[in-house]
Amino acid sequence: MTEWLGPQEWQAVSLSLKVAFWAVALSLPCGILVAYALARWEFPGKQLLNGIVHLPLILPPVVTGYLLLLLLGTQGVLGSRLQEIGVVFAFRWSGAALAAAIMAFPLMVRAIRLSIEAVDPRLEEAAATLGAGPIWGFVTVTLPLALPGIIAGAVLAFAKAMGEFGATITFVSNIPGQTQTLPSAIYAFLQVPGGEASALRLVVVSVCIAMSALLVSEILARRIAKRMGAE
Repeated sequence: MTEWLGPQEWQAVSLSLKVAFWAVALSLPCGILVAYALARWEFPGKQLLNGIVHLPLILPPVVTGYLLLLLLGTQGVLGSRLQEIGVVFAFRWSGAALAAAIMAFPLMVRAIRLSIEAVDPRLEEAAATLGAGPIWGFVTVTLPLALPGIIAGAVLAFAKAMGEFGATITFVSNIPGQTQTLPSAIYAFLQVPGGEASALRLVVVSVCIAMSALLVSEILARRIAKRMGAE
């Protein structure tokens, strides 16, 4: 691949993989917790939380990126204070990962929530009667049964993070080698004469990565479901 892609193209691919990986890895624990809360708990403000979680799906991505810039930019409400301790998100790859995680979070939560809702609550109650606490019951009963949905949610989030453009370019700009992800690189190449070939190569890479991720998730989900059915 390194021979087929130029240096700038390869940088965009490797950076996108890095951003998407960390976007999923850091948001997955929170996604599982939020999905479980929405699926199982009743509490004041539940519908408000559900609305906030799905808000990035409704808002234009540029709006989400601008809000992140206002909040976490170097002159932002929290960004200026974080900068004092050496934590900077704006115009950094870590900011791209944060923006991608926020945009992908609703898809992750929805897939995991549906998977948890499909688990019979009576199984959790049975575990409780055997002495399992809420956390241990979740780990030993709900989590294994919901694993196919968790995998599906993680893969959807990864694919969304790989393709995120509007929020990312607004929050961290389009700096080659630092914040230029695949979509940003494709956009940049299309703006210069003779850049169509590079853009087309990156489009092919994007499709291949997305299809591979979906194929792997499908295989893993089927294997887990078959193993659980055998047990």
